[in-house]
Amino acid sequence: MNFDRTEEQNLLAASIARFVARDYTFEVRRRIVSSPAGCSDDVWRTLAELGLLGLTLPATDGGLDGGALDAMSLMEAIGDALIVEPWLATVALGARLIARGGSEDQRRRLVPAVASGELRLAFAHMEAGADHTLAHVATRARVDGDDYIFSGIKRAVPHAAVADELIVSVRTQGADADADGLCLLLVARDTPGVTLTPLRMLDGTRAADVRFDDVRVPTGAVLGSPGRALALIEEVVDFATALICAEAVGAIGSANRDTLEYLKTRRQFGVPIGSFQALQHRMVDLTIECEQARSMASLACAAVDTERDPVARSRTVSAAKVRIADACRRVSQESVQLHGGMGMSDELKVSHTFRRLTAIAQQFGGADHHLARFAALDEGHSG
Repeated sequence: MNFDRTEEQNLLAASIARFVARDYTFEVRRRIVSSPAGCSDDVWRTLAELGLLGLTLPATDGGLDGGALDAMSLMEAIGDALIVEPWLATVALGARLIARGGSEDQRRRLVPAVASGELRLAFAHMEAGADHTLAHVATRARVDGDDYIFSGIKRAVPHAAVADELIVSVRTQGADADADGLCLLLVARDTPGVTLTPLRMLDGTRAADVRFDDVRVPTGAVLGSPGRALALIEEVVDFATALICAEAVGAIGSANRDTLEYLKTRRQFGVPIGSFQALQHRMVDLTIECEQARSMASLACAAVDTERDPVARSRTVSAAKVRIADACRRVSQESVQLHGGMGMSDELKVSHTFRRLTAIAQQFGGADHHLARFAALDEGHSG
């Protein structure tokens, strides 16, 4: 399969590079992370003006009809510059859930608003004890006339505090881990009974624990078929997982460049330490890690774009995430070690990259989770 960028993808990559160089330097990023919201309205508007918020959304709903492969250059730039805006939460998760599972009215009303930058979304799904198992939902909902009423707690929902709407997974029937019985509900963040506890994550991004106490929403807030939401959730989370693999490639490249520059400038015994053969070998290993990660991220993005068999798609994504998680661990740790004590200094970008790579390794499940998932899917596929 040819993973070379098309002319359009190269033009997109160039426009993103110009935006980062002009508007998203490391110092700008540090100020944004330190702000109360942890993200920037000005940056969000710029992303909308560049067309990046509609990149992977359907053209019929105001998007650009791009796939994961088209978004790779954007995600690599997000990883390289450590951009903290809620693109993944809003576009790759929230808007994609609506575009793939929503009614015509929901799509027409919400998806163009995402593409224009007017609407931000968050996917409230993971719960305590779920361990990244997507079918595990204990938040219970019941029908009361023309409404759903539900209660429960969702943990560490990315960018929930800045989202206008939450997409909440609830269970209408069955045991907590049953595949059937899941439902997705659109819930405005300021709905009575919704309480947010803001969190600052390891990598500086923001999240929130979200508590729902007898929250009432109309039955028209349902996305897709009630009780059959798991397949949609799996498809969209696979899509987002492939994209954070691409984000990891950008962050790995940044860590490698910063480390190589340090080895060229830091001197011991009158020479740059980069002239020491042992350190050169370690740097070569990190370069190989980056190239292998890029290949696996490309494979995962191609799978979510073109693979029609959901089992084959998920197996490819899990295989990529295992490899990416290992690369995140090795590159983040090696880059800090090669910097010496300076590697954990808050003033150096590499320390922030270390934290983001550590977070990516666990986002949507770490290596152990995806290795077990791959084995289970492989067994089921062969059986």
